[in-house]
This record gives sequence, structure tokens and C-alpha cells, in this order.
Amino acid sequence: MDDRSLNEQADGQVEKQHVGGQLQLRTFVAAFAFYTCLPIPDAWALEFRGVARFAPVVGLAIGGLLGLLDLGLHSLGMPALTRSAVVIAAWVALTGGFHLDGAIDTADGLAIQDPERRLEAMADSRTGAFGAITAVIILLLKTAALSDLGADRWLGLMAVAGWGRWGQLVAIVRYPYLKPTGKGAFHKVTIRSAWEVVPSLVLLLALGGVQVALAPDRWLRAVATIVGGGTIAFLTGLWFNQKLGGHTGDTYGAIVEWTEALLLCLMTNF
Repeated sequence: MDDRSLNEQADGQVEKQHVGGQLQLRTFVAAFAFYTCLPIPDAWALEFRGVARFAPVVGLAIGGLLGLLDLGLHSLGMPALTRSAVVIAAWVALTGGFHLDGAIDTADGLAIQDPERRLEAMADSRTGAFGAITAVIILLLKTAALSDLGADRWLGLMAVAGWGRWGQLVAIVRYPYLKPTGKGAFHKVTIRSAWEVVPSLVLLLALGGVQVALAPDRWLRAVATIVGGGTIAFLTGLWFNQKLGGHTGDTYGAIVEWTEALLLCLMTNF
């Protein structure tokens, strides 16, 4: 092969890397547009296929923003319980209630005794009694647990939001999707390999390391967050799969909400 051919081949590889990098960036930004209400310019070219692989990163960012809000309110002297309620309300606003709506619909579906009718009930836009009760329970658990969390609340917020979305990613990879035309079907098409969960897992483990580095005396909380976060996220997805025989976009949201709520409750013990 002559020098000209070698140069052309090298140029082609560089071009492919450049295009691949641009695609990843577009998908990364699209993840924030998909999972949050943050303003993203309409003129930006976004690629929504594969956004789920960045969901845990979005969770960390959401937790970080909520942590900043919490620190700001604390500096103003706002009591812990009131501050926690404001943060939880901002949490819902920041995500547009996206995952909470899924938890509500999932609860309405599981309330149906006939398994054949559960997906039909989940698709109904009307909120039933079980869905409303579920929303109240989740919000109360989050508010109460956050108010009892004490020190390093910002790290706790980042951790639970990250692990909740990591659980969603595990469910996408591991379990069948029940509605080929559902709103979450495109996740299953683009996220197939179990290796997709590894980068965000490493990031969450690194967050645990940051917790230990900043507060060595509270290393047990960091360990409990890692072990508890991974376990709760995995088991929540497994439970919904056993109840429904697979997952939908609604159950993906339910995994996020229940993992966040239960992990916050667990963290109050350490």
C-alpha cells in the first residue's frame, strides 16, 4: 500500500471518529431534552436513539442541581423539612413528572387482578385511586427521608437520582419490552448489550469514592448507598418483570421513582 492510500485510510478513520463523537454529543444532549425540562434550543440537531445509556448521567446532573438548590435554601436558614419539601417539588418540576407519571400508571395497572387487562389499564391516561395513592406515598417517603438525611444531602440526591436511572437501564437491557409501539420501545431497540450498564456503574462507584474522600467518618453510608442502590435498582426491575412478564415505558419510570424513594429511606439509617 502506497503513502497516498495510507493517508486516505488515516483521514477516513479520523473522519469516522469525528462523526461518531458528534453523534455521541448529540445523543448526550438529547438525553437531557428527553428526561428533563431543561431548555434545549430547538435549532440543535439531537439524536434520541440511545439516550437511555446517558440516563444515569442525567440523574447525577439532576441531583447536583437539586443539591445546589438545597444548599442555597439552607444558607437562607430554611428548616430541613420545609427545605426538603421544596427540593422534592423542584425535583418533580425539573423532570416534568416524567417518571412519577410512569409510577402512577404502573400502580393502576398492577391494581387490576386480571393480568390480561393490566397493560390496557396502564395505557389509560386517567389516574386511578391506586395511582394517586402511589404518588402520595412516593412523595411523602422522599420528603421525609430527605429531611432526615442530615449531612451531605447533595451527595445523597446525586446518588439516588443516578442509581434510579441505572436501574432503568438494567431493565432495558435485561427484560423484554411488552409494547412494540409503546413510548419506550425505541430504548430496547438501541440498548441491547449488557456492557451498556458498565460505564454508568463505574461513574456511580466513583461517586461513592467521592463520598468517602469528603467524609471518611461516614464511609458506611457510602458503602450502603452503593450496595443498596444497586440492589434496590435491580430488584425493583425484577419485581415488575415478574408481575407483568416484561416492561413498558411506565415501568421504567416506576423503577426510577421507587429506587429513589427506597434508597433515600435506606440512607437515613447511616
